[in-house]
Amino acid sequence: MIVYLYEKCSTCKQALLFLKQHRATFAVKEITATPPSIAELQQMLKYQNGNLKKLFNTSGLLYKEMQLSEKLKEMTEKDALLLLSQHGMLVKRPFLLADNFGLTGFNETIWSQKLV
Repeated sequence: MIVYLYEKCSTCKQALLFLKQHRATFAVKEITATPPSIAELQQMLKYQNGNLKKLFNTSGLLYKEMQLSEKLKEMTEKDALLLLSQHGMLVKRPFLLADNFGLTGFNETIWSQKLV
């Protein structure tokens, strides 16, 4: 399991604590230094039933500055994934990718169902 986190994100800190408390085996990547690859984003997109918007940090400053709420409507999936792979701050976090599931954002109930 790989979990992409932003060290200043309180939700990411909660997710990290949750994983440690549940003794999960995982690797951590700092999302701003190493955003998810296009292949990882494609895999997550499958786990999110093709809902591209679930991969984006829609409340983030960069998302708003880039006016992506409008641009995403016209953007191809390929271009959107490329953008996410280049700008970790655009990616919904925490971003957890496992062998048979993927989670974006932290919801303790949902994470418990998948990890416990």
